Amino acid sequence: MQTMTLTLGHSPDSDDAFMFYGLASGKVATGGLHYEHTLKDIQTLNEWAKESRLDATAISVHAYAYVARSYAILNHGASMGEREYGPLVVARGSVQPAALPGATIAVPGLMTSAYLALRLAIGPFTPAVMPFDAIMQAVADGRAAYGLLIHEGQLTHRDLGLTAALNLGTWWFDETGLPLPLGVNVIRRALPDDVKSLASRQLRDSIRYGLAHRDEALAWALRYARGMETKTADRFVGMYVNQRTLDLGDDGRRSIQLFLDRGSEAGIVPPVGPIDFVG
Repeated sequence: MQTMTLTLGHSPDSDDAFMFYGLASGKVATGGLHYEHTLKDIQTLNEWAKESRLDATAISVHAYAYVARSYAILNHGASMGEREYGPLVVARGSVQPAALPGATIAVPGLMTSAYLALRLAIGPFTPAVMPFDAIMQAVADGRAAYGLLIHEGQLTHRDLGLTAALNLGTWWFDETGLPLPLGVNVIRRALPDDVKSLASRQLRDSIRYGLAHRDEALAWALRYARGMETKTADRFVGMYVNQRTLDLGDDGRRSIQLFLDRGSEAGIVPPVGPIDFVG
C-alpha cells in the first residue's frame, strides 16, 4: 500500500483523547498510513459525517441512522453506558421521571444518542439545544429547569447542587438488559478494503496502548478534561474506555441495532436495516 493520509475526527474530551493517544503521540506504528487529527464537538462531527467530510470519525450512534450508506461502524472505539451510568437528566431539586414528558429540557444536540435515548424513554418533550458544557450551569442558574448531561457532568453535577431525575444507562439496561450505545467510530465505505482493514487495526492498537499505559495516556487526556481532578478524570475515562471499547461484543452490537430499530419504529430516525461492523 502506498503512503496515504486519512482525516480522523474525534471530540476534544478526555475519553476520546485517551482513546486516540497512541496514534496522536506516535506510540502506535502506522506504516504507510498517516492521520490528520481534527478535534470538534460531537454535534459538529455528526453534521460533518452527513457530508462525508472525514475518512474516519467518532459520531453518535443516533447519527449513524443518517450516514449508514456512507460509513461502516468499527467494532472498536465505542462508548457505551452501562447499568450503573449513562447520560443524566438533572434538576435543581428532587424530580421524578414522571414529570419529564412534555417538559422543556436543555439538550446537547438533536443528533446525540442521549437525545434519542431520552425520546425513547419519556416520549415527546421540548428540547432546548445548547452546548453540552453549558447545560449544567444553565440548570444551576435557573435558566433551564432540566438538563440532559453527557461527558463529565455525569460525575460532577452534584458540585452545583443538582440531582439526577433519570439515568438513561440504567433505564436502557432495565428495558433491554443491554448496554446503552452512545458513541462509535465509523470509517468511509468508499476507502479501499486494505486501507479500512489497516486503519481499523491501528485504531484498535491505539485503544489497547492507552489501556496498557494508563498513567501515560491519562496524563495526555487531562489536557482535555476541562479542569477535572485527576481522580475524577480517571473514573470518567474508565467508564467509557475499557475492554468493551476494544470490542463491542455481541451484546454491544445487538444493542446498537435495537437502539436504532426502536428509534425508527418511534418515527424519530430513518430505518437502517441490518448493520454491518468492520474489524
